[in-house]
Amino acid sequence: MSDPAPPVIILDKPQLADNIGAVARVMANFGLSELRLVAPRDGWPQDRAWATASGADWVLDGVRVFDTVAEAVADLNTVFSTTARPRETRMPVRTPRESMRLLYDDRASGLTVGLLFGGERAGLETTDIALTQGIVTIPIDPKHHSLNLAQAVAINAYEWRTLILDAPPPRFREGDPPASNELLVGMYEHLEKELDEGGFFHPPEKKRSMSQNLRVMLGRAGFSEQEVATFRGVIHALAKGRGRVLAKLAAKKAAEK
Repeated sequence: MSDPAPPVIILDKPQLADNIGAVARVMANFGLSELRLVAPRDGWPQDRAWATASGADWVLDGVRVFDTVAEAVADLNTVFSTTARPRETRMPVRTPRESMRLLYDDRASGLTVGLLFGGERAGLETTDIALTQGIVTIPIDPKHHSLNLAQAVAINAYEWRTLILDAPPPRFREGDPPASNELLVGMYEHLEKELDEGGFFHPPEKKRSMSQNLRVMLGRAGFSEQEVATFRGVIHALAKGRGRVLAKLAAKKAAEK
């Protein structure tokens, strides 16, 4: 059996071309090749990236650029966020070694997988972490917890590479595979629209955090495509029922007048 294809690397709002080039270099070192950029600060392409990639041109030549994290992960089944701060999301937090084993098994099962890295200065937004299925935190010394972008990618890529070299038998996922992020986001937006119309998000200033919490809770369930379709059917049925109730109330008021 051939080795599972490596995970996609996604850089959210990278600032420096040198860092993008350095990421491409370490990806090539460890056999990773697909790099996606989300809203790079200085646009793309940037000549300086090729200058610092030390010949890893094939990684940079294949870069795809997206406007948002949601678009960049839409076609992937399993994505992990890499951050030193789990923030307020209740998600599984794992080391790179644990995380790469999970991605290895998912990839061997035919799923598409990726790793999301935040920008150099601000890291990842909680709203973007909520689009992923877990958090990867590198166990570094708390006395100095600063890693540059390429170092963080290198540590995770190394752990992936050790799995390929050791060729462990994959633990295949039981049951239906999880839905793509594109389907999950569609389900989240459908639910949030109906909840918004039903007055669930109150007070309004808490809507953002409430939406994030809902996405994290639902994301942990690992919905399959069929389960997404079923859940959206439930949302639709509840929304129709609300409409019938409102119509009856309106008719009753009209009759009283």
